[in-house]
Amino acid sequence: MMSLVVWCEVLNLMICVGPTSQLPSSSLWSSFDSGYGCADHFYESDTLLHSLQVLKALLEAPAAQDIICDVGMPIMHHNVRYNCRVLFLNRKILLIRPKMLMANSGIYREMRWFTAWDRLRHVEEYFLPRMIQEVTGQDTVPFGDCVLSTKDTCIGTEICAELWSPNSPHIQMGLDGVEIFTNSSASHHELRKADQRVTLVRSATTKSGGIYLYANQRGCDGDRVYYDGCAMVAINGDVVAQGEQFSLNDVEVIPATLDLEDVRTYRGELCQPQMEGINFRPACWLWDYLRRSGQAGFLLPLSGGVDSSSTACIIYCMCVLLCQAVRKGSEYHLDVRRVVGDESYTPQHPEELCGRIFTTCYMASENSSEGTCSRARELASQIGSTHLNINIDLAVKGILGIFSAVTGRWPQFTAKGGSIRENLALQNVQARLRMVLAYLFAQLSLWTRGKPGGLLVLGSANVDESLTGYFTKYDCSSADINPIGGVSKTDLKSFLLYCAEKFQLTALTGILAAPPTAELEPLTDGQVTQTDEADMGITYSELSMIGRLRKISKCGPFSMFCKLIHMWKDILSPTEVAQKVKLFFRRYSANRHKMTTITPSYHAESYSPDDNRFDLRPFLYNTRWPWQFRCIDNQVRNDGITSLLR
Repeated sequence: MMSLVVWCEVLNLMICVGPTSQLPSSSLWSSFDSGYGCADHFYESDTLLHSLQVLKALLEAPAAQDIICDVGMPIMHHNVRYNCRVLFLNRKILLIRPKMLMANSGIYREMRWFTAWDRLRHVEEYFLPRMIQEVTGQDTVPFGDCVLSTKDTCIGTEICAELWSPNSPHIQMGLDGVEIFTNSSASHHELRKADQRVTLVRSATTKSGGIYLYANQRGCDGDRVYYDGCAMVAINGDVVAQGEQFSLNDVEVIPATLDLEDVRTYRGELCQPQMEGINFRPACWLWDYLRRSGQAGFLLPLSGGVDSSSTACIIYCMCVLLCQAVRKGSEYHLDVRRVVGDESYTPQHPEELCGRIFTTCYMASENSSEGTCSRARELASQIGSTHLNINIDLAVKGILGIFSAVTGRWPQFTAKGGSIRENLALQNVQARLRMVLAYLFAQLSLWTRGKPGGLLVLGSANVDESLTGYFTKYDCSSADINPIGGVSKTDLKSFLLYCAEKFQLTALTGILAAPPTAELEPLTDGQVTQTDEADMGITYSELSMIGRLRKISKCGPFSMFCKLIHMWKDILSPTEVAQKVKLFFRRYSANRHKMTTITPSYHAESYSPDDNRFDLRPFLYNTRWPWQFRCIDNQVRNDGITSLLR
């Protein structure tokens, strides 16, 4: 059964809580609550009369025009007193919605004065008093359990305690297609109660999406309680704007610019994006993979950067978990014995177990710095992995020698006068040779030590690099499995901070401080000049935001631009935002084919670009995006964009 609806027109939203004399003219949704403080004065006809007089003043107020106002007041209908919301717009009452669930415990005695409306999805005619008819020109208005349908959306209202009910009205309203929920509340202060309100508001839109506008009374209401405000705006489970909990101000305006398309895409997938922990969950996944694969451990090209160091730390976490499980008396040691090929072995310490099942290697070239080499060596020492230093220069020169013998040409880096094509080819040679060597050592390194089995090769390309294709196809990012392929650079840094503190891995301090770099171009006076963010033209934090908008919010180039000019308005001009968006989509489309061969990754991020199972988009695009980019350019030139950002 669908909710009953009343038609009206509405544009955007803003909460205003406080006296009408200070109503902001820019608001497009305002809310006021009568509260409970009138107590037994609700029995008096004067209270009903004066409430109608105030409603008349609100209807006539110039500041209340072009605004949907949601006002709380007692109303007598068929000689029964109801606690109601009166919704009006431009001197027309759209709906009177009576409260259906009463607050009648603790300090509240609402059933003493009011009757609950118990006729679900039922609407009657309410005959307006003459003083209101003179203003609105209406004789009757809808009264009952009803929602507002507009040209743009559908709006439903809850009243205070209804939010706290296990059968809150927003549940059925959301299932019926209501996208915006309003709640004007009189919730008094108690210790830890504000957290409950936030949790309730978030959960109201987490399961099925939607926008929730919550306004709460503020100040002393003539009795022993204090109403602590804390108005908020939430969308799809996230609180995007929140007022102060304690303030002496009579009026507080909580603005938020929201996009209804976010609600629709959220509901379209019925998903709840969330960030999984990076410490032990991928570690458990890796252990399952290892013991089922029949292999004897892992090999990781360890570059001394954040990505490969994160992969190494996940393996260390796996070893910590295994040692803890064995100490608790589980039979995990039997699986460990099968993996290491030693029927008498029982793991005692993570570092010692790491040395048996985990091999790391630093693959140096003439473009590698001593800093990354020493950081990789130090981290390997602290986690206990078997560490190898491999120089690939001989292999690089051999490959280039073959090329030169055939063509008579020897490519050069741009730093030495070469072209961009030569520069890229020379970088790719180094990267792809590292993959070949990684698999060679994975297959034979245990053989050289007289031990059985082979090693699984681990990749370490993060989700942000996958988005733009900032890696060489079939380089050392191509591996058997990649535990961080679904994790953003930002989250990986947080993970390393956790590991540095939790496990006292001091080597991670230097790794976190160093700028991300592939070290594929010549050094300048022994120092790295190439950095990842400079190469990409986009920072990792920007990529993380762009990735979420592309996948979670289902944004194409134009809608992403429209969102980012608001999100980045304090740091970038619309023109600069447009440049970032265009750069991303050019690189994304040009390199999307790489996702068809990407290493299987642990799924940890809801904006993963994994082509095979998760991100079902094409891998062939027109990289010019002519129509979309033209729309962006037109919007940048639009004179109205400046006023839009104010």
